Amino acid sequence: MLPEASLVHGAGAGTGARTGTSPVGASAASSLSSTGRAWGKVILLGEHAVVYGVPALAVGIDLGARASAVRGGGAKSTLEVPGWGVSVSEGDGGTDLARAWTAIVVAARQDSRAVLSAGPVVLTGHAELPPGGGLGCSAALGVAIARALVPGMTSEEAAGLAMSWERVFHGNPSGIDAAVAAHGGSILYEKGSPMQSVPLKVSLTVCLGSTGIASSTKTMVDGVARLREKKPELVEKAFSGITSLVRNARLALEAGDLAALGNLMNLNQMILSGLLLSTEEIERLCGTARDDGALGAKLTGAGGGGCVVALAPDAATAEQIVAGWKVAGFTGFSTSVRPTQVTTGHEAQL
Repeated sequence: MLPEASLVHGAGAGTGARTGTSPVGASAASSLSSTGRAWGKVILLGEHAVVYGVPALAVGIDLGARASAVRGGGAKSTLEVPGWGVSVSEGDGGTDLARAWTAIVVAARQDSRAVLSAGPVVLTGHAELPPGGGLGCSAALGVAIARALVPGMTSEEAAGLAMSWERVFHGNPSGIDAAVAAHGGSILYEKGSPMQSVPLKVSLTVCLGSTGIASSTKTMVDGVARLREKKPELVEKAFSGITSLVRNARLALEAGDLAALGNLMNLNQMILSGLLLSTEEIERLCGTARDDGALGAKLTGAGGGGCVVALAPDAATAEQIVAGWKVAGFTGFSTSVRPTQVTTGHEAQL
């Protein structure tokens, strides 16, 4: 498990989600240091079903993670996360974070470009997202670390390396979090298939509200797996419904039909509730958002806690939604996703 944290409107959030050519590459500042950045993610539709090959729609947001590596003086490479008050070394086995660090270091060492080739490093990571919030915190940190360890990686390579880190935390992750963390933009992700960028006709104004309860992706994914074993027909019917919703949501995004997109998000939330993924707090956040003018609202990520995403028709309504959450005792913020197609395969230098 990652440390718990509250949802805050952190650095970079106010500028909204970037959907243009990625500025989030890794660059070797010298032979002794390198840096990396990554986006956070919001799944608009398709979480959980995506683990089983159903497509999902997701967007990258500016709140993400950054990492910097410098030459270390010790015998082992070390990861420090000041915001969490933790430091772990390669080979430590006491926590998931230590095991994930060891896994990504071992995997990175196989790449000739890795800064590890000259000896151990001290890597400092900074997460701008709440762990367990459903916004891709672990994946963003994993991709940022991957880029710092292996300068010059493409988005695909960074996402692939980060999966060695993600598997420690989540067991059987779909890969969507790492893909969005590496690429940013608006994407259609289907496990085992090439990622597809989804051009937006109009900007999206989204609000993110926190339940205040950290959620374990692994626990929630395992819960769906158990339900699928007990009631396979029910779960397969749910997944089939989600597939249709995602396909139609893509068309709505490309047509700029926000009302349709919101309705599809509401329907997705109904299905996720049927899979036992919602909570009283999630339902309160969704209901409050709709009462304050949201076109649609649903859990985003693992469920069982974490965050809710609400689609607003405009910035003024977004302010009302966030204010309504505050009155109800929740925290949140709004951001926008601009209608620019993501470009893959090229990483601009920091």
